[in-house]
Amino acid sequence: MALRRIALRDFVIVQALDLDLQAGFTVLTGETGAGKSILIDALQLLLGARADSGVIREGAERTDISAEFDIGPAALTDWLDEAGFPHDELLLRRTIDLQGKSRAWINGLPATATQMRALGEHLLDIHGQHAWQSLTRPDAVRGLLDAYAGVQAQPLAALWQTWREAQKALLHARAAQDTLQQERERLQWQITEVDKLAPSDDEWDELNARHARLSNAQALLDNAQGALGALQGDDAGGALSALAQAQHLLQDYEHVDASFRAFNEVLSACIAQAGDVAHSLQAYLRHAEPDPELLEQLDARLAQWMQLARRYKRQPPELPALLAGWKEALRQLDSATDLAALEAAEQTHAAAYQKAARALSQKRAKAAPQLAQAITQAMQGLGMTGGRFEVQVDKAAEPGPQGMDQVAFLVAGHPGMTPRPVGKVASGGELSRIALAISVTTSELGEAPTLIFDEVDSGVGGAVAETVGRLMQQLGRARQVLAVTHLPQVAACADRHLVVSKQRSAAGTTSAVAVADADERVAEIARMLGGQQQSPTTMAHAREMLAGARPATTTG
Repeated sequence: MALRRIALRDFVIVQALDLDLQAGFTVLTGETGAGKSILIDALQLLLGARADSGVIREGAERTDISAEFDIGPAALTDWLDEAGFPHDELLLRRTIDLQGKSRAWINGLPATATQMRALGEHLLDIHGQHAWQSLTRPDAVRGLLDAYAGVQAQPLAALWQTWREAQKALLHARAAQDTLQQERERLQWQITEVDKLAPSDDEWDELNARHARLSNAQALLDNAQGALGALQGDDAGGALSALAQAQHLLQDYEHVDASFRAFNEVLSACIAQAGDVAHSLQAYLRHAEPDPELLEQLDARLAQWMQLARRYKRQPPELPALLAGWKEALRQLDSATDLAALEAAEQTHAAAYQKAARALSQKRAKAAPQLAQAITQAMQGLGMTGGRFEVQVDKAAEPGPQGMDQVAFLVAGHPGMTPRPVGKVASGGELSRIALAISVTTSELGEAPTLIFDEVDSGVGGAVAETVGRLMQQLGRARQVLAVTHLPQVAACADRHLVVSKQRSAAGTTSAVAVADADERVAEIARMLGGQQQSPTTMAHAREMLAGARPATTTG
């Protein structure tokens, strides 16, 4: 089983309820207005349904719903692991206060409503009394067939999205060809113009430095010659000669005063360095000379830099980066205008989608008659003997994220009738029975260990009602089944019977749920058969129904 226990505090008209649940088929019954669906409403809220302060019992400050579930399939523990929740146990709780603020917890850790809904898909499968309404929605119909076929359409939806994006890129490129071509030609012209200059990253600074040297070449030569003369001089009049004379004078008396030796060492270093400078100046003067032709070339080069910088409203040092940016923009434009590549990509993605869609269509086509046969068989015991159910899979007008198929449910309620769309079946009773047949047939598909049927037997009675009870009893052997019903035939087939009652007092009206023992169950079945006045006949009939509804014992 999955759902072990549920506890309610101040929920609608329930003041306090603690209810332990068991495996098998459990039925909830009660008088009209007693709140038979109150547990199902609470479970839906617990598992992420929208709520407001209207669910709080009058006079209370908040409602509090909690439930304990078994840790069942591996998919459930995998989900808890991935979401970061411990899974030694599974305790869920949700509160809603008068301001409408909702809080939820999974195993004591805060959880979002989205997480509660996702978790609920692993725990409960609820079939409502208006389940037939979903049979008119193409997405719901297709989803039922896909579940029966054991296929997932999500991977196909991803391929569809990729194909659509490739289509949009191609259409955009085709529509923008003129504009893109004009932009491409403009970039190409600018690149060609600046490429003639071929500016390098450090060239501007180097050009300015060389130009400064050449434009001052004569002054540099004159000053270098003057400096050399000052160092060497004529007739011992240079700085080197003066330094040598000073060194000689100090050397004569350094044996008398030790400080002279230190002075002499400093002078020796100065003479060596000054000699190096004189040597370098001589080399400079041998090779340096004015070069008017090179200076003219540098002037022209600098003028080109300045002209292009002014034209494109940039500083000259920015020209190399500007050229690189244009080339990258042109590369991107070339990619965007490469229709052949875009067409090839679109065709590749289209082929991938179509291949996956065809495979999905084949699986649907194979599963459709099997699902139709299973539902047709279920209809025979629901007062529709000779009725026929069909699952029609046609090619859709346009492909879509769910494939290239249009799926419809058709039904013929009586022999010899032509199957028609489910939504056009006039009888409300037939719609309810068809929905029940589909619910029973498909309820075994999901992984949720708990199945809940909320008055899906509305509109049926007699022998059909007994068949409904037998079907749910059969489901209860493999899954935990909870059903809200008003039919005594269905209630008699349950393994456990919960009775919902409403009490009135000076403090207000409250609802309670209690497990019916043997005698109480007979009384409740009798009430469902004949109303509040229980006669010996209805009591006897109730005992007979309960005895006849017990599952047959099998051997071997």
